[in-house]
Amino acid sequence: MNQQLRPSLVVLAILGSFLFSSVGALAQSSGDPSGVWLTQAGDAKVRVSRCGEGICGVVVSLREPNNPETGAPAVDDKNPNPALRRRPMIGLPLFSNMRSTGPGRWAGRIYNADDGGTYDSDIAIAGPNALRVNGCVGALCGGETWTRAGR
Repeated sequence: MNQQLRPSLVVLAILGSFLFSSVGALAQSSGDPSGVWLTQAGDAKVRVSRCGEGICGVVVSLREPNNPETGAPAVDDKNPNPALRRRPMIGLPLFSNMRSTGPGRWAGRIYNADDGGTYDSDIAIAGPNALRVNGCVGALCGGETWTRAGR
């Protein structure tokens, strides 16, 4: 083989491997969010699944599943609706009307059990094991990155 051609093939091989790894990462990052995700604080795991034309998110476990004051299972005690304050945290739905807004992106509403509020939200796959979850109250927005905990 020609000596001048050999370095060119090596460069092409390296560039090709970067291209294919980037395409693979892009495919994963724009894919399906289904699975169990650990919140950024590590205090809850949320199962995200397809439901209808959107996605659903439900609390499936808590780092501290029982209220330390009562010893009873944790409940949605910050909910502004008194009738919902006794519902268990395990099984609590977090997402509502989450519809696709593009590849790997959804928008709708998210319930925050820490304060009992429901907020405008958008969710985006940020990598094969990362889900960016944002919420807004008016012009004030914040978010966190959840990590994949397993399927």
